[in-house]
Amino acid sequence: MSGGRRFRGAGAGPEVPSWGPAGSGERAPAHSWSADPAGRPVVSYAEPETFGERTRVRTGPRTAAAALCLVLGLGLITGAVTGKWLLGDAEDDGARNAYGTAGALWHNVPVDELFPPTVEGTGAGPGGADRTWTRIAVAPDSGCAHAFDPLLDRALAPVGCRRLLRATYTDATQSYVTTVGLLFTKADPAAMAALAARFRAEHLDRRTDLMPRPYAAAGSAAAAFGDRQRASWTLSVLTDAPVVAYAVSGWADGRVVDAPQPAADAVRSGATTAPAQAGLGNEAQGLADRVERRLRTTIGTATETSS
Repeated sequence: MSGGRRFRGAGAGPEVPSWGPAGSGERAPAHSWSADPAGRPVVSYAEPETFGERTRVRTGPRTAAAALCLVLGLGLITGAVTGKWLLGDAEDDGARNAYGTAGALWHNVPVDELFPPTVEGTGAGPGGADRTWTRIAVAPDSGCAHAFDPLLDRALAPVGCRRLLRATYTDATQSYVTTVGLLFTKADPAAMAALAARFRAEHLDRRTDLMPRPYAAAGSAAAAFGDRQRASWTLSVLTDAPVVAYAVSGWADGRVVDAPQPAADAVRSGATTAPAQAGLGNEAQGLADRVERRLRTTIGTATETSS
């Protein structure tokens, strides 16, 4: 398949005036100091001025300033809340746009963009060794019939199958083969989130009866890569895109694996199973991680272009 081919606060109170009636030239008792017989200073407060039946307390500059601060503060709070609402709406719109864009990638981008001919895996091997994977086969884009074991097919049924894209890679020594898959679903974000939660809660991504199937291409190093040759695998249900990403690895010589191991366990320090010792967990996990990163990068670029 050529690289050009496309898949289908409170304010101060009123201040009491410190001066007497206008033109009197006298200070009112308010805030004035005098001496009592013992020589102690005494302060007394004036009664508010009365005008007929109404009583008015004069306000000073401090009260006005406090009121102004209160008004400004309320304005800032209101502006901040409004800005948060607007920003939240913009973020929600952006997420919905990215989700919708991701769902159409299977027929909008070239195969080389999702599954490049060569993938560099710096530090992806056992002990941090580097890996290089070469693509040896690309499956025609298709539906999901017979693509998964029956139990996995049933587990994925709630999100539906819009399109399945797959490619198989081999390592630099052609000792191992790994199939990477991107299942584009028909689900909305809520359904994808529910499926992801179920996989986490029930550890469905670690069950050997829920392993993805490989893509074995005739005449390639993966020609003998069948169900019984599956050694390690990983599966991820994305929640920011309608996609289930997975990878499954095995030996290129067609040997049967009696005890396959999930990649998350096979890459742990001290793991002694045959898949772990051979680094097949690293093959599946490393290649799946990099293809998933490319998918997210492609979604971001496509979303910016369509905005």
